[in-house]
Amino acid sequence: MNKESREELQEAVNELDTCCENKRKSHHSDEVKKNLISRLNRIEGQIRGVKGLIEKDTYCDDVINQISAIQSALNSVAKVLLEGHLKSCVLERIQEGDLEVIDEVLVTVKRLMK
Repeated sequence: MNKESREELQEAVNELDTCCENKRKSHHSDEVKKNLISRLNRIEGQIRGVKGLIEKDTYCDDVINQISAIQSALNSVAKVLLEGHLKSCVLERIQEGDLEVIDEVLVTVKRLMK
């Protein structure tokens, strides 16, 4: 993992910590949570597979293609989370008059588009 990726990961962890401090929680149904966890378990397996490919000195292009598939799968998880966030958390906060949430969402979308 390069320095930029580590910094982005740390930033995401810090954001989660801040979110927990604010006592905000998601509004995901059990079905959505089960789906997300299933997707993340598959991604976790893909990552272990890439590690194995690297250990076996697999051709670089094949490893890169697998990494691309992992990134796509992670983006898919993020889209599901973002949709739920917009339809519940963001809508709720706007209805409460908390327009700061709009800037928060814009920062999140910018981060996703990197």
